[in-house]
Amino acid sequence: MRPYSMDLRVRVLAAIDAGDPTAEVAEAFTVSPAWVRRLVQRRRRTGEVEPRTAKDTRVPKLAAHLPRIRELLTATPDMTPAELRVELRVAVALSTLWAAVRSLGYTFKESHPGGRAGPAGRAGRPRRLAAGGRPGPRPDPGGVRG
Repeated sequence: MRPYSMDLRVRVLAAIDAGDPTAEVAEAFTVSPAWVRRLVQRRRRTGEVEPRTAKDTRVPKLAAHLPRIRELLTATPDMTPAELRVELRVAVALSTLWAAVRSLGYTFKESHPGGRAGPAGRAGRPRRLAAGGRPGPRPDPGGVRG
């Protein structure tokens, strides 16, 4: 979500300074009363009204293991995430491991033996069973009957 613009912040604070109640100011500018109160409090405490920048201070859990992950996947490209977790000897969720693998530019893609015989579509859908437990007639495709 994007922060409110400086123009809106200045107009809200001007309305508050003019003596308008918080609820009326919030309704007039379609913001929440809580946001108006926090903005006024912040200006009173620090003198700042600008939006703060978001800081992502999270450190990936597997950052230290990235070189080893790359080495394992290069040596054994068909390794599953569960096998990779065992090999690394780490107790993390598979989703955490997926994120680390994606950050290296790898993906886990399984190829099933035999694959798919044809394109997905109507041909592969099962027909409904008639009352006697046997497949009913296929719908008439239209056109000439013989």
